[in-house]
Amino acid sequence: MAFLPRHIRRAAPVVLACALALAVPAAPAYAHDKLKSSSPANGAEVSSVKEIELEYTASIKFPFVVLHDAAGKEVELGKARSDGPKVFADVPQPLTPGSYVIAWRVVSSDGHPIEGEIPFSVKGSASPSPTGEGSAAATPSPAAPTATAPSAGPAAGPTAGAADATPAATGVPGWVWGGLVVLVVLGAAVWLRSSRRGSDREEVNAD
Repeated sequence: MAFLPRHIRRAAPVVLACALALAVPAAPAYAHDKLKSSSPANGAEVSSVKEIELEYTASIKFPFVVLHDAAGKEVELGKARSDGPKVFADVPQPLTPGSYVIAWRVVSSDGHPIEGEIPFSVKGSASPSPTGEGSAAATPSPAAPTATAPSAGPAAGPTAGAADATPAATGVPGWVWGGLVVLVVLGAAVWLRSSRRGSDREEVNAD
């Protein structure tokens, strides 16, 4: 390299270092852990939720899970617990039909915090519909006896009234008629006796 100019010889180490830097491939940046799967899944429509389960690409620490309804109100959950790459949180109370969002935050295995949200919805139950129809159908049943009872009441009322009025409509009691018959018989007997006495007197006077 003695035949090269002095300024080129000075620049040669710098050029060589740059060439080596370009020749060696850059090491990939260390990526943070990510959420691998969840239950309920993102955008899923489920009938019920008893437990929230989150799984990450590596073991995580310090899990924090919150559940909000469509109005933004926080729904009570059990304390989040981690088991390697998985996080669990119990849902103690049944969820009413509607939209919900799971908000989570954990510390990645590289020490950096990561967070995210998982929207899902709970389907309305079809069981209340038959129950409502059954109650509506059952409503006329008690009404039928109720309607029958009043109809029987008025019918019984006039019958009893007619029965009570029958003796009054028959006229004079029997003992009154018996007394009249006795009086008639006595009157006839008195009249016969009187007529006999009169005829006997006439015969005596004639003699």
